[in-house]
Amino acid sequence: MPGTNLTREEAQQRAGLLAVDGYEIELDLSGAQEGGTFASRTKVVFDVAGEGGASFIDLVAPSVREVVLNGTPLDPAEVFADSRIALDALPAGRNELVVVADCAYTNTGEGLHRFVDPVDKQAYLYTQFEVPDSRRVFAVFEQPDLKATFTFTVKAPQGWTVVSNSPTPEPSADGVWSFEPTPRISSYITALIVGPYTSVHGSWEGNGRSVPLGIYCRPSLAEHLDAEAVFEVTRQGFDWFHEKFDYAYPFAKYDQLFVPEFNAGAMENAGAVTIRDQYVFRSKVTDAAYEMRAETILHELAHMWFGDLVTMEWWNDLWLNESFATYTSIACQAHAEGSRWPHAWTTFANTMKTWAYRQDQLPSTHPIMAEINDLQDVQVNFDGITYAKGASVLKQLVSYVGMDEFFTGVQAYFKRHAWSNTRLTDLLTALEETSGRDLKAWSKAWLETAGINVLRPEIAVDGDGVVTSFAVRQEAPALPAGAKGEPVLRPHRIAVGAYDLRDGVLVRTQRIELDVDGELTEVPALAGARRPDVVLLNDDDLSYAKIRLDEQSLAVVRDHVGDFTESLPRALIWASAWDMTRDGELAARDYLELVLHGIGKETDIGVVQSLHRQVKLALDLYADPAWRETGLARWTAAAQEHLAAAAPGSDHQLAWARAFAATARTPGQLDVLAGLLDGSASYEGLAVDTDLRWALLLRLAATGRADDKAIEAELARDATSAGEQHAAAARAARPDAGAKAEVWAAVVEADTLPNAMQESVIGGFVQVDQRELLAPYVEKYFAAIKRVWAERSNEMGQQIVVGLYPALQVSQATLDATDAWLASADPAPALRRLVVESRSGVERALKAQAADAAAAAS
Repeated sequence: MPGTNLTREEAQQRAGLLAVDGYEIELDLSGAQEGGTFASRTKVVFDVAGEGGASFIDLVAPSVREVVLNGTPLDPAEVFADSRIALDALPAGRNELVVVADCAYTNTGEGLHRFVDPVDKQAYLYTQFEVPDSRRVFAVFEQPDLKATFTFTVKAPQGWTVVSNSPTPEPSADGVWSFEPTPRISSYITALIVGPYTSVHGSWEGNGRSVPLGIYCRPSLAEHLDAEAVFEVTRQGFDWFHEKFDYAYPFAKYDQLFVPEFNAGAMENAGAVTIRDQYVFRSKVTDAAYEMRAETILHELAHMWFGDLVTMEWWNDLWLNESFATYTSIACQAHAEGSRWPHAWTTFANTMKTWAYRQDQLPSTHPIMAEINDLQDVQVNFDGITYAKGASVLKQLVSYVGMDEFFTGVQAYFKRHAWSNTRLTDLLTALEETSGRDLKAWSKAWLETAGINVLRPEIAVDGDGVVTSFAVRQEAPALPAGAKGEPVLRPHRIAVGAYDLRDGVLVRTQRIELDVDGELTEVPALAGARRPDVVLLNDDDLSYAKIRLDEQSLAVVRDHVGDFTESLPRALIWASAWDMTRDGELAARDYLELVLHGIGKETDIGVVQSLHRQVKLALDLYADPAWRETGLARWTAAAQEHLAAAAPGSDHQLAWARAFAATARTPGQLDVLAGLLDGSASYEGLAVDTDLRWALLLRLAATGRADDKAIEAELARDATSAGEQHAAAARAARPDAGAKAEVWAAVVEADTLPNAMQESVIGGFVQVDQRELLAPYVEKYFAAIKRVWAERSNEMGQQIVVGLYPALQVSQATLDATDAWLASADPAPALRRLVVESRSGVERALKAQAADAAAAAS
């Protein structure tokens, strides 16, 4: 929205002037079932340093009815504009401000989101305030370092439940819920979840304390809620974090609320975590989905300490919150007693780090400690560097200083800064004290510079195959055009693994851990022995770097990638091969052959599903267009073969069913999909349940084999909000010009779709088999996006700008059209970043397609 930005300089000036004591917030949500607006009354008490200072309080609202400062009414027409209420000539000392406004429910997942469940026709509300959206619900000094207490009083319809950060009270006879004040927290982690939610309750017992636990969801999902599994992971996290953090859980209770149409995975509201309700699994999913859900649960729980108890001063240290929560959640999965996912670092290497590597090679790459000038900067900065690269660097730091020393420093940090705001230097100071290491140089190299290093082995052998010298060469590739900064060589703590083939399996026979620094690091420990069959740099994934294999190792893994005895080295090899494909160093057709050769022996279902996604992306974008259909046909036939051969009822069977459904193309293959839907075809043990049925139908709709009547019939079987979203995606996927025009009008021209529906429709609109049908929308896209960005909220605008960018039109013409728009449109920095990132994908695809074509010619 225009006029809703806040600069870092403004925030610093306001923090220097004001100290906020507390808020009393009264909301009348009794009309939530009908929607529209709701009454919001805020009383905030704050202190002012110095006489006559001018400031402002934030509010995004259709109308403001009253503004009263220290008992004196102010004219809302004069003081309220551009999401701010001006506060001029503030007296020194204690001040009291009262603001009464009419605020609006949203359908964008920002502020106070309102959703009506088609099953019971009831409204369900929840707040989402990160980064700057508590101001959509009450008047607030919206920045993380102006912490305060928050006291909520909420009027809700009879029979509804109201949950907030403080323990849930009993409502009054007329439906008013009066909560106790929160501790001093930042406004963005306050929360309200309101509606006829159902719940399950338990507790965590430990350290002489009992913490109440609650799990909430809509009644229409209650039959699918596996509450005990969620409680199990949550209690495991409480146990492990209490041991590692040595600081008692800082809030009075811990609720987890599965809410509809949520934009992110979850949000760390203090004591009232909201989680996307797709994590309440309606159908069979693989264990990888449960692992991902567990990581999300643990990530948000870790935030209760790192982010909520201790909060960054400004958003340039957002990574302190997100990287720490990511690292500790995966460390908990990997190391906590009784964890179902001791191989969590394998998943991290194959998913999170590949996200980081991709992000770090975009023109928008930035240091982990990013320069955040305003709110628009941070809203597009929840990216692979902030989460995954930061977590990778923390993992390396733990290897560098030692896990015990690391967590001892974290314990000191929590005790020293509880309920306050911090900067990076505060954490580094605590870690230096407990580890005895000077981390200033480490911080400068890893946290304050952008880009990624490449590590390559250099091996010399004699005529008998004995290693005469071994070294690790480090490269610092040039940053992408337009990126700020210079490439740098960094210090790395890595392990070098030596693997030999024994009885058909690759076994690690030697592991050397060392520091790599500078351009060339000698490794004398490997000299004098027979050359291993495979040499793997960064074994155990200690550092953050792209790795490459020497020619002999690459030749061995081409035939034996599935023969490593452990999952993590396989994941590192797969990740390296994928990165080489993206970089044009490995042809897409060769990547396909590598995957086909080894995926049948891959036991880790998360890795298998990652390979499914990556192969499809490689064929869709990185393959020579003249060969693409051949590659797709080969992949689809292999997927069908693996589906038929998979163990009945296994995770692998389900994963292969989805992979086959995603690319089925011949009449016979499409007949199989149709047969699975109508029951005339089957695979032993494969449950063709609700969500799999929609996956089958989506492909049939995209290939013209399913019409509106079939989609409506399936929706009648699944008359839920999820069913409505699947049906909308299927309609948008139809290979019909009229269907595409309807989507464009609904998404770009109109502004009525809720966030989840808009996301589904965009996903259905973009079909890789429909490039010619979508080609006319390139010009329309560039004609519309600046207006869309100006008129829509941040979340809705990002969905459109990224989702509808013509990424499938891999051509120089698309690059030229993008460059022309960038040169003429004068876009806002955040919009420019999103478009430049999308352009980079097309540029990379062109390079990879050329490499694939060259491989065919050689």
